[in-house]
Amino acid sequence: ARDIAAAPVTSIQDLLEYAAGIDVRQRGEGGTQADISIRGGTFDQIAVLLNGVNLSNPQTGHYSFDLPVNLSDIERIEVVSGPSSRIFGASAFAGAINIITKTGKENRISTDNYAGMHKLWKLEAAINHATTHFGQRLSAGYTSSGGYIDNTDFKQLNLFWQSELKSEEADFQFQAGYNDKGYGANSFYSASYPNQYDKTRRFFLSAGGEIHGKIKFTPKVYWTRHFDRYELFRSDPADWYTGHNYHETEVFGANLNAMTQWKLGRTSMGVEFRNEGVKSNVLGKPMKEPQDVPFEKEGQYLKSDNRSNISYFLEHNVLLRRFTLSVGVLANYNSALNEGIHFYPGIDASYRIGDNFRLYGSWNRALRMPTFTDLYYEGKTNKGNPDLKPEESEAFEVGLKYNTYFLRAHIAFYRKGKNMIDWVKEKPEDIWESQNLTKVDNLGFETNLSLLPRELGNERFFIRKIELGYAFIHQDKDSEGYISNYALDYLKHKFTAQLSHSIWKGFSATWYVRWQDRAGSYTKYENLKPAYEEPYAPYCLVDMKVNWEYQRLNLYAELNNLLNSTYYDLGNIPQPGIWFKAGFRYSFKY
Repeated sequence: ARDIAAAPVTSIQDLLEYAAGIDVRQRGEGGTQADISIRGGTFDQIAVLLNGVNLSNPQTGHYSFDLPVNLSDIERIEVVSGPSSRIFGASAFAGAINIITKTGKENRISTDNYAGMHKLWKLEAAINHATTHFGQRLSAGYTSSGGYIDNTDFKQLNLFWQSELKSEEADFQFQAGYNDKGYGANSFYSASYPNQYDKTRRFFLSAGGEIHGKIKFTPKVYWTRHFDRYELFRSDPADWYTGHNYHETEVFGANLNAMTQWKLGRTSMGVEFRNEGVKSNVLGKPMKEPQDVPFEKEGQYLKSDNRSNISYFLEHNVLLRRFTLSVGVLANYNSALNEGIHFYPGIDASYRIGDNFRLYGSWNRALRMPTFTDLYYEGKTNKGNPDLKPEESEAFEVGLKYNTYFLRAHIAFYRKGKNMIDWVKEKPEDIWESQNLTKVDNLGFETNLSLLPRELGNERFFIRKIELGYAFIHQDKDSEGYISNYALDYLKHKFTAQLSHSIWKGFSATWYVRWQDRAGSYTKYENLKPAYEEPYAPYCLVDMKVNWEYQRLNLYAELNNLLNSTYYDLGNIPQPGIWFKAGFRYSFKY
């Protein structure tokens, strides 16, 4: 939470930019929409969780980060790299991002507000209330901007409630949230139509617990519903335009895990049921009777689809003084495959060398179902493929970690896969089509170094933290002749650096530097028509934030893209230049 408060960011997506192994391809500012992937995967290949609840969107990974939480709600973010099916289910194909929020451990009211260039402003408030066995937190946030270029304006509302009840026999957690966004989507899905617009809503509920005893049980149930209105023309539609796209996805699930410790180690087992459904006027199979679209004055759902996923997992851990071994398997059945049960085994081991070094290795297999967009979407610039096969991966990883009270470092990894799903075309003037690429193997490594000078004994030393990260990926792919929109435009090099230091009497500053080089190219448009392929150019960004703290008040100012670099994360969507913001945080106990 302290690192998050010191970072010059306005959204979770911005924050993840500073992790070397994560690729964030922003489409808009303020967390409106971003495609986030891990270690050369795609944005559809990661599981996105809120306090352990999987909120990945089955329509498309573009909307998986439509989360109802504000940055000040977050206690920490856990990033799990590589296939994680045994932990987070079949959707954790290339990894998982688990966002952990703060709980109401004290009676406190807080607020965080800022304003900046391009008519940007945010109002945010939260209240925590706690008793001996009961704690809860309620937060609300509203952010708005006029946009840094034409049709990049946005408005976003977050409402979030979390409650926790503890006793000697069991702990229970409840959460509910609402996320509402509306944003200009300049060239999001095609540069031929820069006047696009997107309006989304998400509702979310979950309840879970942990029952103590010799066998620990952790039940959980959850439900989420997401609405999307996509406008190819925000205004002045073409004569051939028949209307907007309307989508509604609904997911509900339940899982029950059990864990026990005995003389031969720790054994865990569990089962999860997850149902995913979509209603739309473009995605799915024809419905018997049309249905009116909720919250809209016009529009009807004409198509739908539904699938259920059941997973069973079994895992055993051997925990010795220097050696640990984890062996497990996930058995997965999906109603859309009609192929019976698929098994995805895995093994993880580590050995501690001395007091500070740890050597580890792992091998895991995973599967990912196509999204409903991959299967069914058809439009002026895209065509889905209902015959797509699921993606499969087999990942190997070896690494070395070094950890002391003032220095942390590690280096890792390798991953490979087949039947990768991507939107591709052979010539710039063609439309995008979803296809299974025969094979995409990723070979690479990732290294991080974190130094805390004050832990060496001098608490007044002006440098608080130095952190360096670098990730490299090389792809070997059977996909020659294709122009890729996602999977083959991987982040080949990424370097990150962070410096946090004090200045004078309550003043401090944090600096972030990020340099990255992306493989692949994008179709450059001229006069709203595809012209030629343009290779992605490497770029360097510098961000900084200055804080002044006095008792319960914190004043801050931040500059993003300090060098005013011109760069592209995805296609023809230019990213913001220099952007100044300033604000304050205040909290008090009651």
